[in-house]
Amino acid sequence: MSKKPYYITTPIYYPSGNPHIGHCYTTVACDSIARFRRMQGYDVKFLTGTDEHGLKIEQKAEEKGITPKAYVDEIVEIFKALWDKMHISYDQYIRTTDAYHIETVQKIFKKLYDQGYIYKGEYKGKYCTPCESFWTQSQLDENGCCPECHREVVEAKEEAYFMKMSPFADRIEKLLLETDYLQPKTRAVELVNNFIKPGLEDLCVSRTSFTWGIPVTFDKKHVVYVWIDALSNYISALGYENDAFHDFDKYWPADVHMVAKDIMRFHAIVWPAMLMALDLPLPKHLAVHGWITFNGQKMSKSLGNVVDPFLLSDRYGADAIRYHILREMALGADSSFSNEIMINRINSDLANGLGNLVSRTVAMVDKYFDSTLPAERQPGEFDNELIAAATGLKEKLESLLDNTQLNLMLAEIFQVVSRANKYIDETAPWILAKDPSNRTRLATVLYNLLETIRIISIPLSAFMPETMPKIWQQIGASAEHIQYDTISAFGNLPATVTVQKGDIIFPRIDVEKEIDELNQLILSSKPKEPSDQPQYTPQPLAEEIDIDTFGKIDLRVAKVVECEKVKKSKKLLKLQLDDGMGGRQVVSGIAAWYKPEDLIGKKIILVANLKPAKLCGVESCGMICASDMPDGSVKVIFPDDALPAGAKIR
Repeated sequence: MSKKPYYITTPIYYPSGNPHIGHCYTTVACDSIARFRRMQGYDVKFLTGTDEHGLKIEQKAEEKGITPKAYVDEIVEIFKALWDKMHISYDQYIRTTDAYHIETVQKIFKKLYDQGYIYKGEYKGKYCTPCESFWTQSQLDENGCCPECHREVVEAKEEAYFMKMSPFADRIEKLLLETDYLQPKTRAVELVNNFIKPGLEDLCVSRTSFTWGIPVTFDKKHVVYVWIDALSNYISALGYENDAFHDFDKYWPADVHMVAKDIMRFHAIVWPAMLMALDLPLPKHLAVHGWITFNGQKMSKSLGNVVDPFLLSDRYGADAIRYHILREMALGADSSFSNEIMINRINSDLANGLGNLVSRTVAMVDKYFDSTLPAERQPGEFDNELIAAATGLKEKLESLLDNTQLNLMLAEIFQVVSRANKYIDETAPWILAKDPSNRTRLATVLYNLLETIRIISIPLSAFMPETMPKIWQQIGASAEHIQYDTISAFGNLPATVTVQKGDIIFPRIDVEKEIDELNQLILSSKPKEPSDQPQYTPQPLAEEIDIDTFGKIDLRVAKVVECEKVKKSKKLLKLQLDDGMGGRQVVSGIAAWYKPEDLIGKKIILVANLKPAKLCGVESCGMICASDMPDGSVKVIFPDDALPAGAKIR
């Protein structure tokens, strides 16, 4: 009997630097779904890859003195190494520099042009280079920066091709509001209110200001805008408009696209519009997840809060990391990452929960029955509750999987783990073992535990593929005992099953000691791409001055008492300072790098005898000292907090 096709995709990642743990969620989530569907008997195609064109890549390569292709080749190998380490079972890895993909994109662009959906014009507006995104003035954040990454945008004006979006607005609105295409629904409503209701603007689909992209076949000075390029990968990988593959009719439309919230606009609006224009079926489901955040910020290489997944996997094992990030992330919400949260999760669920259940059960079978259970059984109290919890798992998991609620799937599985550990306490095998007349009952209790472990290990193998074979070996389960259709059947292990004691599956971690060591490892670990770290060239020295001239500058310590944004400016903050001399007001152009609450209570160095000046109509009586950074940002210089307000610096 032929298997039903199932097509699942991650977004293709932008290789502008080494991957961090924030990249792992989507790929691990899709891998877990793909593994689960394969267990269910589907013919799965799991696609991932890299999105390798665009201005940022061109700039990164130029900084390193190599070609863009050479640059992305290096980073792609790092991504692939990470996916190997994380046990990602993708079926195809696509690169947008692949010849077949380029062919598909060029044909799609030409087809949309011939149909009248693409036209030539001039682009004027705001462009975020890091995000490769165009924005209107109304879409910028409160500081006039990119609404996604909150970095500065630049004015862009160039000849460009545009794709008409308004012809698809009504259909896309119905798709988002009246179907289950996008989950969670709150994201769909957000997109409609922010982008469709105000009027769906035409999309700029080509660039002329850089060359690292797919050339437009009929106008060679243009390259295809990176998002038209990137989105096409989902069908180019199947052979649409190319002869490299012949899977389109089999696998399209996709069953699941999974993306993070920062790129949902392109997948929920632009991609459906492209498919509608091409008269192709739409994907069945778009699952949008939040960000893994670190100290409240999106995890990002550019923000300096990367946690190295290679380091974590080497230390705890890939399965522990896979479990942690999947268990913490609720669909649509952000997930906070910290060393302490991760280690506590490993201890509570994996060491105290699953690992403890396996080691206790196997140890008792080994101790009380010399590793092999007798065939006789004696049912008793609490058995039915445990059996019902285990055999009822399959139906619950399938419903949650259909809605891509992976964290809840894991929660359901670990409820059964908890129930099994409670069953040990309820039945007290160590007490039963003291009386030979309880031998049959003791064997029944331990068999029930082994069977429960067998049942939960089958779905868990989709999430933790490295660990479950170790458990199967310990509980005496062979291939025939771990088939998916045996999840709801209790009693699949042989009555005289033989266990094999092994290493502790998940050793308990000393939290305080481990956090200290992990933090030191992260701080001391060298970046894999030293050239990615901006090299700072000091500015030339100013004209020499004598000591008398320098003595005219009065530097004082002052404490920030109040701070707020200057209403008429996106760059200025107004600070009220305690300078030890009655206080003063200073205006500083640091709003791009500091929030008011970041500065209140901090001590700064003040140029106290600078003549007052008005900035945006607000008087400034002095200037605070700050330093330029290699990446173009600015850091305020904070003196020792022990220095009193008003202290003179010399």
